[in-house]
Amino acid sequence: MAETKKMDFFERHLTVWVLICIAAGIGIGSVAGEEIQFVADIELYYVNIPVAVLIWMMIYPMMVQVDFSSLKNIGKNAGGVTLTVVVNWLVKPFTMAFFAWLFFDNIYAAWLNPERADEFIAGAVILGAAPCTAMVFVWSYLSSGDANYTLVQVSVNDIILLFAFVPLVTLLLGITDFEIPYGVLITSVVTFVLIPLVAGYITNRTIIKNKGEKWLKERFLPKLKPLSITALLLTLILLFAFQGDQILQHPLEIVMIAIPLIIQTYVIFGITWFTGKYFKFPYRICAPSAMIGASNFFELAVAVSIALFGLNSGASLATVVGVLIEVPIMLSLVRYANKNKY
Repeated sequence: MAETKKMDFFERHLTVWVLICIAAGIGIGSVAGEEIQFVADIELYYVNIPVAVLIWMMIYPMMVQVDFSSLKNIGKNAGGVTLTVVVNWLVKPFTMAFFAWLFFDNIYAAWLNPERADEFIAGAVILGAAPCTAMVFVWSYLSSGDANYTLVQVSVNDIILLFAFVPLVTLLLGITDFEIPYGVLITSVVTFVLIPLVAGYITNRTIIKNKGEKWLKERFLPKLKPLSITALLLTLILLFAFQGDQILQHPLEIVMIAIPLIIQTYVIFGITWFTGKYFKFPYRICAPSAMIGASNFFELAVAVSIALFGLNSGASLATVVGVLIEVPIMLSLVRYANKNKY
């Protein structure tokens, strides 16, 4: 009898929690008003300290799962890893920039002023340049992907992220009128990727050496999950406390942002899925390759957009909409993959 695979309760209902956080954040923003502005001003080297703490709490548990020793197996599925790298870094960021430009600068031109459109483009670009690091483990598991291959592709992805994210975002944000401070981007990557990645790797190696891999997966990681969940919810509430006025004045903006992000997700999945099938990659390799390209490292995207544009910016709102649509869209792709196993 086939194993019935399910997501954890929180992950399965992530969209519901995001909607609750939107309502809670808007309510707090309406009541507190300018009294919470001091939170946005607590910065050190361009990094908002309250947001940094929350983002670290989200990202660190993900990074503990990354095992760079898995890279010794990279040759076993070199074709799949190559497909992942090409799609994630040479295709996906540019298709996201194209759809963002097409919708926000052209299709929505009658409803968005140029400054707001540029902010949405910036948020979408940052989201598109940050391929998934954590949730891909869930999508791979649900679609019966190869767990060892998924670990390899995530490890490769994280290494490339350290070096490619900053120049890619800088290049693609050239389509907006914003001048992007290079130093802020570098500081963001060091703060939100390098530091938690190193801390997570050290934790991973130390625990496996002293307690074993089974203890890490069955005892330590489950204890970290509530930390990550709490941080995500608090970050969303904080963001929407600053976004409340904009959303109440322009409630359809969330729908306007969601449309190009949804199209982008399906397009990238399709490109990766059918390319993998064309080159006759095994299903267990093709499925997670398509999943990692379709989903996003939204925690990093949220953190970088806040560092560059602020808590109350359209860019930050665009990245949060990415969180809102992630689970239902990715679950539809999981269902498609399972239905079309080969």
